[in-house]
Amino acid sequence: MHRLLLLFGVSLSVASCIPSSGEVQMKPLNGNWNKKAEQVFDIDIQDAQNPKNLIFVVRNNNSYPYSNIRLIVNFEDVKNKKKETDTLNYILAKPNGEWIGTGFGETKETLFQYRMNYKFPQNGAYKIGMIQAMRHDTLRGIEDIGIRVEPVKP
Repeated sequence: MHRLLLLFGVSLSVASCIPSSGEVQMKPLNGNWNKKAEQVFDIDIQDAQNPKNLIFVVRNNNSYPYSNIRLIVNFEDVKNKKKETDTLNYILAKPNGEWIGTGFGETKETLFQYRMNYKFPQNGAYKIGMIQAMRHDTLRGIEDIGIRVEPVKP
């Protein structure tokens, strides 16, 4: 019985660390992101009438050589073959070099707003692709890249 309670307590504490709203998709890059390797996320929207927040997740380590990251983002409505491209710049470190992300140890996770309170035009399949647009063909220090799609809180 004591072990069952302990297991329940551990499970509850782990579950509390996971965001309760929204879907998170991550792509492991293992510290090397080639400029030609677009990271594509498939999003299936079944409630287009409800607006969403689209948030990028970047996990970097101490070997990341810059204080910012530039991304080329391709947003595609699969059904209508409509594609939009954005070039974005996000800050990863303060002027003194301290990472702004959270986390223990060498890896830090930073969340960046992409589209807030966004209402998808219709239900269906969408793709969001990200390409790194930094100076090096292979960008070191990025562990994972991802996207979180969460409902807008009233």
